[in-house]
Amino acid sequence: MKTVRDARSAAVVINAGSRRAGSHELAVDAMRKAGVPISAVHLVQSGTDLAGTLDRVLADGHDLVVVGGGDGTVSYAAGRVAGTNVVLGVLPLGTANDFARTLEIPNNLAEACAVVAEGKVVDIDLGRANGEPFLNVASVGLSVAVTEALSPRLKRFVGPLAYSIATLRAYARHKPFRARLEFPDGDHEPLELEDLLQLAVGNGRHYGGGNTVSPTAGIDDHTLDIYAILAGPLREHVSIARLLKDGSFIKHDRVYHLTTRRVRVVTDQPLPVNLDGEIATTTPTDFTVQRNAVHVVVPQSSTSASFDGPGATNLPAEGAPPPPP
Repeated sequence: MKTVRDARSAAVVINAGSRRAGSHELAVDAMRKAGVPISAVHLVQSGTDLAGTLDRVLADGHDLVVVGGGDGTVSYAAGRVAGTNVVLGVLPLGTANDFARTLEIPNNLAEACAVVAEGKVVDIDLGRANGEPFLNVASVGLSVAVTEALSPRLKRFVGPLAYSIATLRAYARHKPFRARLEFPDGDHEPLELEDLLQLAVGNGRHYGGGNTVSPTAGIDDHTLDIYAILAGPLREHVSIARLLKDGSFIKHDRVYHLTTRRVRVVTDQPLPVNLDGEIATTTPTDFTVQRNAVHVVVPQSSTSASFDGPGATNLPAEGAPPPPP
């Protein structure tokens, strides 16, 4: 399936808790009028509902699943369809919508609906952390505290600015940590890092409301970008923060950066790991990349990924669940 016009049946799954979920009826109507063959619409209220709904949608045989929600919702759905021929459509209804930004999917809902109806299908990579999926970035340290400080009420009322407010709150309480990076493929020597502010493993290009993982990061390059920021004086972190938008912060002298396909992160004590805004696992963590794992509808003009076709270098990541029969 290279375009939505080839789809036989589409299902729409909306996270009712997402920031802009109230517009879902207009979105469904717009897609139907544009020719998307929608035969089922599901409004889910919780993570448990989301898992069960996606399982039913896949069992029903839809070849296009349009998911409306934030990055956490879309990542979870991507993990469910990874390795199958099901195509994922995205309605960016969350606060940050970094996955949509990476793929150049418009934040405007009407334009996003038009992309689902008229766009092209590309293949993207999927990150795995102890088998759990992530599309944008997985991280340990400051970002976990930021996620904990991001209340739904704060995101609803101030939108993307909520990330800056939560970061200031989390920074004041942060305690540095140590980590050891091990590389099973032998492409790097083990790396011992002390006094860390944050350690992140990026699969996509954008995260945190528009920050960039690195100037060269891509969501179909079959590699993971790792960066580690050392703790230090506030003035140093302010200088790093100014460079987050374009990814040039990786050249700062208090930042380590490297790329790999597999890495194991070990900390002195188990630490929570943030996957696209959801705390989903703990260290020690094995990070892998599942290449060409998910087929996604993007704008015809998007250059962020290409279509290689089912099976083209689509090797499952170590620890990834097998595709459904």
